[in-house]
Amino acid sequence: MSYPTPARRTRGVVDGAKISSGLKLLVLFVGLMWVSETVDTALNGRLDQYGIIARDPDGLFGILTAPFLHLGFGHLISNTLPLVTLGALIAVSGAKQLFYVTAIVAVLSGFGTWLISPPHTITIGASGVVFGYAAYLIARGIFNRRLGQVAVGVIVIVVWGSALLSSLLPQDGISWQGHLCGGLAGIFAAWVLSDDRPKAITQRPVI
Repeated sequence: MSYPTPARRTRGVVDGAKISSGLKLLVLFVGLMWVSETVDTALNGRLDQYGIIARDPDGLFGILTAPFLHLGFGHLISNTLPLVTLGALIAVSGAKQLFYVTAIVAVLSGFGTWLISPPHTITIGASGVVFGYAAYLIARGIFNRRLGQVAVGVIVIVVWGSALLSSLLPQDGISWQGHLCGGLAGIFAAWVLSDDRPKAITQRPVI
């Protein structure tokens, strides 16, 4: 009978800890969205003014707050379901990976929305982050050249592909700009965080 070596047991514990930390961060992120919407409902929607106000310097602050603000619980639920599903696929790589992907996507998609949306329109919601997560998962396997990650990307395309593409079409009351910028930000995040990116040299080169 064979037993796992101490190194293998340690590796299993570390992987489990990474998954747990990633899922905890995802729960915290989604929980803040629900708390914010509950408070906003109690205040008759007064928090919605703190979304991304396009082309307005004061509206840049909304890049940080917009993902946590929604136009009612229906809007929140429609974003929560794909956010949790896609976010969990990223969270299994650990809290650090989820944090980096979320930060890159939220900031870049938010700034892009601020830049190209019609002047003085207010954009709220986590749909830009949802598009960023989806694009990241689709592009990640290509940059990392990992068959398992490519398979995950294909599943994301099959399940959400048509919905993602239809959401890029201009519609009243829906920010296609946020969706587009979120998708582009997700691809950028996959490239920046890819395994094949050159790493810093930690040893003295031999000449």
